[in-house]
Amino acid sequence: MAEEQPEGTLTVMLAFGANLGIAIAKIIAAVVTGSASMAAEAAHSIADTFNEVLLIVGLRRSGRPADRRHPLGYGKERYIWTLLVAVAIFGMGALFAFYQGVETLLGHRGEDEADPLVGYVVLAVSFVLEGISWQQALRQVRGDAREEGLSLIGYIRRTDEPTSISVLLEDSAALLGLIFAFAGLGLHQLTGSAVWDGVGSVMIGVLLTAVALVLGRINLNLLIGTQADPRLVRSVRELLGAAPEIDWVVDIVTMTVGADRVLVCARLDFRDTLTAGEVEHACVRMSHELREAHEEIDEVFIEPVPRDDPELRERVIARYGPPKPPTAPPVS
Repeated sequence: MAEEQPEGTLTVMLAFGANLGIAIAKIIAAVVTGSASMAAEAAHSIADTFNEVLLIVGLRRSGRPADRRHPLGYGKERYIWTLLVAVAIFGMGALFAFYQGVETLLGHRGEDEADPLVGYVVLAVSFVLEGISWQQALRQVRGDAREEGLSLIGYIRRTDEPTSISVLLEDSAALLGLIFAFAGLGLHQLTGSAVWDGVGSVMIGVLLTAVALVLGRINLNLLIGTQADPRLVRSVRELLGAAPEIDWVVDIVTMTVGADRVLVCARLDFRDTLTAGEVEHACVRMSHELREAHEEIDEVFIEPVPRDDPELRERVIARYGPPKPPTAPPVS
């Protein structure tokens, strides 16, 4: 919520500083050593540095308040910029790594490797700097997961805040990529064969492609519009169902419209004895109660409907499937 934005910005800024320094060092090492895997890692770090800029832009632009043109705010813009990060990881990092690796495997690069010691030093320093950034990203994601009462994997699957996830996945890929580059450099030196260097570069490409696909999938779902956390949906249904004015909760539609921002649409069958004024006051009260119970709920729309309307029932069944039959109690 309000406290997450500064920490999210800190995580991205720390990653930006680390990646910028690492990228410069790797470029120099790639030129000195002539290593394909080192060149792939240099492209990887350049892509990561560019990505942090995109994430910073996304954080700032998505935080703008709602206005006449965008009445639900700009929260989803963050997902656009993070999706661009996934594209950049693949386009700037993975494709270049594949190119370097295939070129080496086909024998278009020389077998000689000049001064691999420079490469080892740069890889070691890069590992330390990436580790610092990775620890900050992991600390934030774990803290957010604890607040949501979810496991780390569960939080990554359900989160509506992809910025810290992006940094964590980037840094995790960077640490693994450094290991691949070190192995390629070392095996090239030990065997004298550049094939290992090429294999290391291809492995880095595979790794970056996997990260790009995961990030792309997360942000694609958020852009399409995902349901809110199922626990929040259950709570909303229970709160509305407990209201004295309600006979039946006919339908609840929720959608994530930004980081920690949820839209709730509820179709409710009100008691037939209520007056129009009582229905209006009940809608206002229930909207207020839902926002008090869940601060991430941003907008609430309540529609009075009859529960036995056949067209509405068909639409609900088309979305969620037919209602499940009640489970028989166990025989003692």
